[in-house]
Amino acid sequence: MKTFNKALSGLCIGIGLIIMGAILSRSIITVKDRDRIVTVKGLAEREVNADRVIWPLVFKEIGNDMTTIYNEINRKNKIVCDFLRANGISDSEISIAAPQIIDMRAERYVNNNEINYRYNVTSVITVSSGQVDKVRQLIARQVELLKKGVAITGDDYRYTTRYSFTGLNDIKPAMIEEATIAARNAAEKFAKDSDSKLGKIRRANQGQFVISDRDESTPYIKEVRVVTTIDYYLKD
Repeated sequence: MKTFNKALSGLCIGIGLIIMGAILSRSIITVKDRDRIVTVKGLAEREVNADRVIWPLVFKEIGNDMTTIYNEINRKNKIVCDFLRANGISDSEISIAAPQIIDMRAERYVNNNEINYRYNVTSVITVSSGQVDKVRQLIARQVELLKKGVAITGDDYRYTTRYSFTGLNDIKPAMIEEATIAARNAAEKFAKDSDSKLGKIRRANQGQFVISDRDESTPYIKEVRVVTTIDYYLKD
């Protein structure tokens, strides 16, 4: 009798576990069905012209007499500034940095017996302007300074011409709308292909705007990109 009761008890427990498993299984499936979602991304891209430029004009003077070098630096600074002003660059767009001086005899790994010139002085005149096209024209004409005795150097990575785009806020709304539409179109296509209907938005992430050069040859043309990520509910 005891054996029969144990068997019956075990059978009841087994049946109970099976029923509970079935209930849980249906619950999980129901949750999955209720929360079916599709994640899509929408891309918006635009090419824009840079609206700001920073142009460093760099030249060097070498010699043994500091007074002579300073006088020559000042003379050439005036030549460069006159060239800029004569071509439509205002004083507010021009800045002159203090000369950078290297005393070659003070260099640790230099043999003083091999030094022909003690001082190496660098002058930097920087143009910061919104007149991008005009500055680009002047960059192409800087050989005119060479004719006046000012050799502008271009081999120092610290002093490269930089272009930027500052009008992002003006195009943000339209680009966000474009990216959102692209994401919704992708979601609708997925829903159609899966015999479903597109529901409401579950979650949306705008993403960051990225501004980069279109290519190395045209740094004054920028590419603006934004990717919007959206989760949509799917329904039958």
